Amino acid sequence: MEYSRYADIKRLNFITAELQKQLQNDAEILDVGCGNGIIARALGKNGFNVYGIDVSEKAIEKARELNECKNVHFDSINAEELVAEKKQYHAVICSEVLEHLHEPSRLLGVINEILYDDGILIVTVPNGKGPRELFVTRPLIKMEKKNNWLWKSVKKVKGVFGYKGTTIQSDADSLTHLQFFTKSSLGKLAESSGFSIKKFGKTNFVEDVFPFSLLTKHFVGLQKLDCKIAELLPYSLTGGFVSVWEKNSLRKPN
Repeated sequence: MEYSRYADIKRLNFITAELQKQLQNDAEILDVGCGNGIIARALGKNGFNVYGIDVSEKAIEKARELNECKNVHFDSINAEELVAEKKQYHAVICSEVLEHLHEPSRLLGVINEILYDDGILIVTVPNGKGPRELFVTRPLIKMEKKNNWLWKSVKKVKGVFGYKGTTIQSDADSLTHLQFFTKSSLGKLAESSGFSIKKFGKTNFVEDVFPFSLLTKHFVGLQKLDCKIAELLPYSLTGGFVSVWEKNSLRKPN
């Protein structure tokens, strides 16, 4: 199981390139909310020692089934348990995780404790006001809460197109978005959690927005074009953010 959608590959390439630039290959990396372990396994193949954790036992089971790297390991635990064990890592990956949490600052506080002072945190999240979140994710969340005939009809249509409620990233039972970040609000969250964002990037534009997705999912060339277009547009129009964070040694998390 590997990424086939170009926006996902672009995100993975960003993570890999940043780690290769700043760390030794034998560095210890923690993948928080690793899901099915796609990122962890990819980093393992690049020589990194990766420990992937997730609270979803289903996702960790899938990650273990697919893992062939001796330098990659998975466990279904909370990040807080690593603090108790006084574990520390040269880098922490938090990819497509914070948007699913009621209190993302709590997890970031834990990460601040287990990351070496000169370590890096790589965070990727959807743009809460980007095309997909505005026109797909938010409307679907509202429909699901009402659980009326419209939502039931939408579920049937999604089923026809093969949607099963999970993603290639994770087999977790719930993938609902609870947070909707902007570039500004993500920066404020980082600051309040004892971090500074050192690098910010974009992912895609509209290739994953219905009805464009019906066409683009069959043509990688269109997906690549969409990602290139995103680079030319303002941050407010990108589908997702990729970022590199460093610990702010002068300020403790709130």
